[in-house]
Amino acid sequence: MKMIIGDGFGEASDKKTRPVINPATGEIIDTVPEATVEDVHRAISVAIGTQKSWAARTTRERTDMIRKAASLIRDRRLELGKILSLEAGKPYMAEAVWEFDSVAYILEASCEVAKHHYGAVMPFATEPGYDEDLQFTVHCPRGVIACIVPYNFPPAIWAFKVGGALASGNAIVVKAPSYDPLAVIECHRILIEAGIPAGVVQCLTGSGARVGGAMVSDPRIDAINFTGSTQTGITIAKQAAEHLTPYYFELGGNDGLIICDDADLDLAVSESGDKARNAGQACSAAKRFIVHNSVKKRFSERLIDEQLSKLVLGDPLDSSTTMGPLIGKDAADEIDRQVQHTVAQGGRVMFGGKRRNSYAFYEPTVIADVRPEMDIARDMEVFGPVWPIIGFDTIEEAIEIHNSTSYGLGGGIITPDTRKALQVANKLKTGHVAINASGGFRAAELPFGGGNKASGNSRESMSEVMREVTQLKSIILRNVFKQT
Repeated sequence: MKMIIGDGFGEASDKKTRPVINPATGEIIDTVPEATVEDVHRAISVAIGTQKSWAARTTRERTDMIRKAASLIRDRRLELGKILSLEAGKPYMAEAVWEFDSVAYILEASCEVAKHHYGAVMPFATEPGYDEDLQFTVHCPRGVIACIVPYNFPPAIWAFKVGGALASGNAIVVKAPSYDPLAVIECHRILIEAGIPAGVVQCLTGSGARVGGAMVSDPRIDAINFTGSTQTGITIAKQAAEHLTPYYFELGGNDGLIICDDADLDLAVSESGDKARNAGQACSAAKRFIVHNSVKKRFSERLIDEQLSKLVLGDPLDSSTTMGPLIGKDAADEIDRQVQHTVAQGGRVMFGGKRRNSYAFYEPTVIADVRPEMDIARDMEVFGPVWPIIGFDTIEEAIEIHNSTSYGLGGGIITPDTRKALQVANKLKTGHVAINASGGFRAAELPFGGGNKASGNSRESMSEVMREVTQLKSIILRNVFKQT
């Protein structure tokens, strides 16, 4: 498959390619170009030229094309889902096809937000000396936005990054994920089919360090939107700082789910089982299960019996499969290393804890006897199907355990006591808190992202997207009301 560069589909300037591997089998399913630094510079030059004419179109014209693309994506959800299932290992109907329903919704919602993103008129005569002036604000596109897409939910996160950016008049240069770029490229193909000039929606493939690094260090980029690891975010921030390029990051997390002694265990077990989605590769998923000691044993046993033991690992295209592989062999190796490290620190594997013979599968794993000082209970983000169980006796202790991490993405609490839940939510140092749900809750409108700490500064959502893809301009009509 080719990448989108310049006015259409193309190869890397040196003709090199890289394989796309099916994580369920280890087989090569396609190849994509290995873009060079020169390719990146060319793409940005083209984007700068095409952005001006794209921004000159009316909001109505731009959003009509995006809505057409959303409709085409919805119509082709089955074929797009198969591509995503093969390259990312997601169960076909339940996860891969569903993700394109989300993509279509996000693109359509982005259009509605863009059409109703209003400026403001300042109050008259509030400060002496400005009584005859009219002051108002408008929102302008930033220009060319570099969008770096992660491997875990590539089409969905892609839609959050590009929908509002395109609707408000920006050009985008997208770095597709290295592991699974094919579905994202197909989405760009559909944008072009819907009438958007190729130069406005270029999509590059290849090494993250080389392609992404060249994008974010180019002074002609007007903003950077990145989802990925905290360490990579720190590297990008340093590169962006050289040119004071604005950046918006959604980074790592080690979200906790607090399960109180009065919790509805049916609900707690069900919400905790949700972590199996995408084989646990979700930044918003709960990664630490902070359970009151009085219900810890019952909860752990029921989680295994009612949820995890019933998961079917296998071919993502098989309708009986309920959990697919991790994104690749290296990812599975890392999960195994983290589990063994936790065991060495005193954790006890209650369930799972082993690699499967297939290429990138890892068993759903429950680790008991996890203490608050262990790495997995603090700053070791486990991006896979692992459920560490941490006990507590008082709600103050649970809050302290939850906050004892460098991350601050999200969290959750399960209790029927609304007063207690709200008090806990107020004290958790996170960007969002779900009450009687896991932190994995993510509606498109919800401002999603790290409120502080090492989880980023973005609020990726329909309610906040325009703040990140436009800039505020103030216009003053001096003395316009002065009597002559």
